[in-house]
Amino acid sequence: MNELDRAARAAVRAAEPYATAVTVAVLHQGREQVRCSGHLGHERSAPCTPDTVFELGSVSKTFTALLLAGMAAGGELALADPVQSHLPPDWRPATARSTEPIRLLHLATHTSGLPRLPPGLLASAVPNWAGNPYAAFGDDRLRTALARTTVRFRPGTRYRYSNYGVGLLGRALAETGGLPYGQLLAERVCRPLELTATGCSPDAPDRAIGYRRGRALPPWSIPGLPGAGAVRSSGADLLRFLRAHLDGPRPGCGGSALKEALDEVQRARLRRPHSSDELCLVWNRRHSGGRDLYFHTGGTRGFTAFVGFSPESATAVAALANTGPTLDGRFVQAGYELLRTVARGG
Repeated sequence: MNELDRAARAAVRAAEPYATAVTVAVLHQGREQVRCSGHLGHERSAPCTPDTVFELGSVSKTFTALLLAGMAAGGELALADPVQSHLPPDWRPATARSTEPIRLLHLATHTSGLPRLPPGLLASAVPNWAGNPYAAFGDDRLRTALARTTVRFRPGTRYRYSNYGVGLLGRALAETGGLPYGQLLAERVCRPLELTATGCSPDAPDRAIGYRRGRALPPWSIPGLPGAGAVRSSGADLLRFLRAHLDGPRPGCGGSALKEALDEVQRARLRRPHSSDELCLVWNRRHSGGRDLYFHTGGTRGFTAFVGFSPESATAVAALANTGPTLDGRFVQAGYELLRTVARGG
């Protein structure tokens, strides 16, 4: 067994004991492998395949980043635009410690000064905390939350990870594009990149059932903040998505604006506090073994996801499991180790 096989098997083992479906997809120097284990779960005994759909959680943010960069490349907006100019007039934070506006770039780099979660979300989530804390948080509650929000520091000066911020970014992009987030993503990203199994709908026929500690869960719903965590995809689609970051879109698909956007999301914007890692548009970038590794992780109550790529070695990895994240993050770490192993030629 070579090092790649060992790393891939380690990722599958890391999802045990609660996952019934695991997909590990690898691209290395033009060759693709998609390894699937198990079945869709619950009473659905169909096997897990490269087209099985998993919830991505915060990996959704990488799609939002590409959507933002594409709209900027097309001249519909600028990264330096205040978010307020792309939201309805009454959608604004109540108080701030600075007159500096929150800009779209701040939202995409977690430097907006917004808290991790919107005010009021935790209280409204209590009845569904174990399964889906975001289910009742729609546009009306988002607008109300904004009116109660205090911006904690001057935008652009400090890193603080914020689901709220990237979710608000997705809402601003939808407002500017004139379509709901899911439809806008389908039109601007999924169709040009030929991502046939990717979107925000919970009703995909090939979807895996999510599990939390062995308990089957209903599909994840995040209506007010879809740009932060509503996207679903398959191993095969994620390899297409990641390959586009390495090679650009296929000829005739998406045009120059999409190609420019795929480059723009990889440009470092700041260094993470107390770390050598850099932050691009949503993507984390780490220099390891003489190569740059770009990566992001995600999770819902019933799914865990890792995606990453390395341009120098023409490598990409997606690891997906239908069980919620563990405290020790072992599945995510196994995905990262697989990326590092393949990138160095394992």
